[in-house]
Parts: sequence; structure tokens; C-alpha cells
Amino acid sequence: MPSSDRADRAKREDRARSGQQAELAVADYLVASGYRVLARNLRLGALELDVVAQKGDVVAVVEVRTRGPGSLAGPFESVTGAKRARLQRAVRRLWRERLAAMPDVQRVRIDVAAVTFEAGRTRVEYVEDAIDEVV
Repeated sequence: MPSSDRADRAKREDRARSGQQAELAVADYLVASGYRVLARNLRLGALELDVVAQKGDVVAVVEVRTRGPGSLAGPFESVTGAKRARLQRAVRRLWRERLAAMPDVQRVRIDVAAVTFEAGRTRVEYVEDAIDEVV
């Protein structure tokens, strides 16, 4: 295997590890904020939701973003129009297939969490209703 292939694979593995750590940090943040985590990395066909959590009658679908040092776009800016559309499709499907039948769920919203790892510390920035409601 050429060294550039190994380097690319190592970068992908580092990103995957960082993403998992970020999702865990967001799940911990949500639990500390009174939410119950319903799922992490929830697959809905070809679509995936990072974190799904419930507080009261609201389910929050959370898109978790991390950005490394030197990234041109910040974590919130990295949620493109295409990503927003995929999230909205996934949330509509989640509603149809699972949440509509739950009597304690009245609403779903899409939140975005930005996680940064700096000097051994983890920081979570959280924006509720970051993407227009779909349900």
C-alpha cells in the first residue's frame, strides 16, 4: 500500500474517532441538560442521525459537527444546504416510522452541536432549532 493511501486511511480513522468522541460529548451534554438519549448513529435506510434525544414532549435530532484547527469553515457553517435537506428527509422518516406512534412526543426539532477539542478540554456549543422544523 503506498504511503499516501496509508496516510489517507489514518486521517479517516482519526476523523471517525474524533466524531465518535464528539457524539459521546454531546450525549453527555444532553443528559446533563435533562434529556434522555434515545439513539446514537441511528440509521434510517441510507440516512444517519448522530444523536436523538427526548426532553418532555420534544425530540431533538442533533447533528454533531467537529472542525480541526485550520479549518476554513466553522462547525456551524459546515452544515451545507445538501446536509440540511438530508437531515430534514431523515427526520420526516423518523417521525413516520417511529415517533408519530409515541404518545409522549409532540414535536421534533433539529439542533446542531459544535464540538471542539482544545488543550485536553472538550467544548460543546449547542444551538436548538438550528435547522427549520419539518414535523
